[in-house]
Order: sequence, then C-alpha cells, then structure tokens
Amino acid sequence: MTAAEAKAEIFWTAFKTLPKKEQNLVLARLASDRSLRRDLMDISIAMERKNDPTRPLSEVLEEIQDAGKTR
Repeated sequence: MTAAEAKAEIFWTAFKTLPKKEQNLVLARLASDRSLRRDLMDISIAMERKNDPTRPLSEVLEEIQDAGKTR
C-alpha cells in the first residue's frame, strides 16, 4: 500500500465512524465544491463502466467517418 493509499484508508475509516448525520454534512460539503463534484461524477461513471465492453479507437473513428459519408 502506498503512502497516499494509506492516507485515503485512514480518512475513509474515520469517515465511516461518523454518525450518519455528520457523514451527510461531510458529503454535502464535498458536493458544494463544483470542481470536486464534477471529478466525483467522472469517477463514479468510470467505476460503473469499468467492465463495459471495449473496442479499438480506430474502429470507432471508422464508424464515425462512415456515418458522415451517409449523410
């Protein structure tokens, strides 16, 4: 475990020991920061999609190019 991971684990453990009301206050404070809120949404989406099927970028670009030709 890296030093950064250890710090994150300590923070997470402390957060989980807070009463639910205090956890909600911390989450509300985090969500009030626009930039951080966007980062959290990006992370959430990435985590949800991590097992989605993938395909090569060249295939996607070819599909986009072909779609442009048919219009």
